[in-house]
Amino acid sequence: MTPQEQTRARAHIRDDTESSDSDAGAPTFTATYPSGKMSLAGISLRAMVLGTSLGLTSSMALALSTVYPTTLWRVPFFIAALSLFHFLEFWVTAQYNTRYATVSAFLLSSNGWAYNVAHGSAVVECVVSHYLFPAQTSFGRLVTVTEPAFGSEVSLLLVGGFVLLIVGQVVRTIAMATAASNFNHHVQSQHQEGHVLVKSGLYGYLRHPSYFGFFWWGLGTQLVLGNVVCFVAYALVLWRFFSSRIKREEAYLISFFGDEYVQYRKDTPVGIPGI
Repeated sequence: MTPQEQTRARAHIRDDTESSDSDAGAPTFTATYPSGKMSLAGISLRAMVLGTSLGLTSSMALALSTVYPTTLWRVPFFIAALSLFHFLEFWVTAQYNTRYATVSAFLLSSNGWAYNVAHGSAVVECVVSHYLFPAQTSFGRLVTVTEPAFGSEVSLLLVGGFVLLIVGQVVRTIAMATAASNFNHHVQSQHQEGHVLVKSGLYGYLRHPSYFGFFWWGLGTQLVLGNVVCFVAYALVLWRFFSSRIKREEAYLISFFGDEYVQYRKDTPVGIPGI
């Protein structure tokens, strides 16, 4: 064996030792390196930032709603809800669908610029409404003159926002955990080995509970913020997005599971109006 062949053989052995061959498509050990898809450095950094954000903004929301009463508590509360959402996206994936626990599972940068613009616009509308139109534009004041803080009268729409936000988050988290390895943040165009049609738990009542959860969670955040414009915009954009995504995804699911999915689709609703 020539020196070049010996070098190639050693490299091949090293690659095999650093790789996971449990199944095709599974990430390699080197994927956990700083530049890899499962970078431990990237994951720990994002988890720290989200945890810090959740702690700080939760404290700010509590202080601004009780100690220094102002409706601006809604802004840090919204950021806290976002921080918790993105953390749970990764945590549930890591816990129940480990091989897909990549850096992108946080969904912090994979939703495109429109996602960031939407949340930025929501914060801007809430702040502008507070300072320029304190009595006219906020959803929280369309029903009744409400809080500057939690300690006083609370509007029905604010309560409704909390309910939608909590229910939406809980449903999405449970749905991801129930589907486990059958869940993916991306629409799958090929039937993966081991992929089964989940019809237990929440999936016995809703055929896309994770979408249901995110849709109502998103609208709940806007009710809590007291936003009028962004509530309508969120509803339209989310409805259009999920309508298109569900049609595309179900075409693949029918090709995977045939009549079983056709019947399942007849038996279970989506839970989003008009879809």
